[in-house]
Amino acid sequence: MNDHRSKDPLHGVTLEMQINALVAHYGWDKLGKLININCFKSDPSVKSSLKFLRRTPWARAEVEALYLDSLDDFRSENEGDIAPNPWTTGRNS
Repeated sequence: MNDHRSKDPLHGVTLEMQINALVAHYGWDKLGKLININCFKSDPSVKSSLKFLRRTPWARAEVEALYLDSLDDFRSENEGDIAPNPWTTGRNS
């Protein structure tokens, strides 16, 4: 077993990965209802959301909290997987 593994569930998970996973799970409409910020409600995109969230700490904290709260939902959706693969979620194949 690897003893050097981080206990932080967000270790190695970028903000972009979190947004992609949340959008894949909830969609923009529900995400905008769960976190009441305009970048999720008015002409939403990952790029505009990243720009806003990177300069707005309280909003970023809400996204991170929702992502962490949603990890169990991600697991049940993808039985056998730990969570949606944030490296590929939202990317075109």
